[in-house]
Amino acid sequence: MQLDKIVNVHKLLGDPNRMRILMLLGMGELNGQSLADKLSLSQPTVTHHASKLREANMIRERREKNIIFFSLNPEFIRQVHEASLAFIFGKEGGERTMAADHATVRESVLKNFFTKDGRLRQIPAQYKKKLIVFEFLAEKLEPGRQYGEKEINEFIKRYHEDFATIRREFIMHHFMYREQGIYVLNPREMWSRWEEAK
Repeated sequence: MQLDKIVNVHKLLGDPNRMRILMLLGMGELNGQSLADKLSLSQPTVTHHASKLREANMIRERREKNIIFFSLNPEFIRQVHEASLAFIFGKEGGERTMAADHATVRESVLKNFFTKDGRLRQIPAQYKKKLIVFEFLAEKLEPGRQYGEKEINEFIKRYHEDFATIRREFIMHHFMYREQGIYVLNPREMWSRWEEAK
């Protein structure tokens, strides 16, 4: 489960009336009027909270003639609970969630900044997006190969005309190191990590 979904559910549950609705539905199916009576709330207020909970997949509803009955969606509630614990305590599920989030972010940035034929539209201004773009380009370089300055310029020009800026950024963010005009790809562990950027 993606982190934004977990956060949105927790925000939704920040309202005491919604928690009380869930608690009552935990005892069994109820219609809107019954919930309103038990909670001393107006029916429109209950309907408002119930619609929010339904949109978030926390409860289900069924109609019987003109009466709407509500019930819990226990599978989803357990799923959110387990995903929250896994994320907080760094269990495997939480790591998978983070990995999925990172993959989604990276894919979105690459789609927005690269054309279909692989050209870089522009160098991103935002630090995190910039690192994603540079990481993507660095992955296309050969580990252990020594690139002359002309070679690295030609490599960059296949993606963007501003080879001088990108070449400099490769060094600044530890994707490569330069010695006597020779450029070599650093081990991946040394690269600036966009996942840790704000």
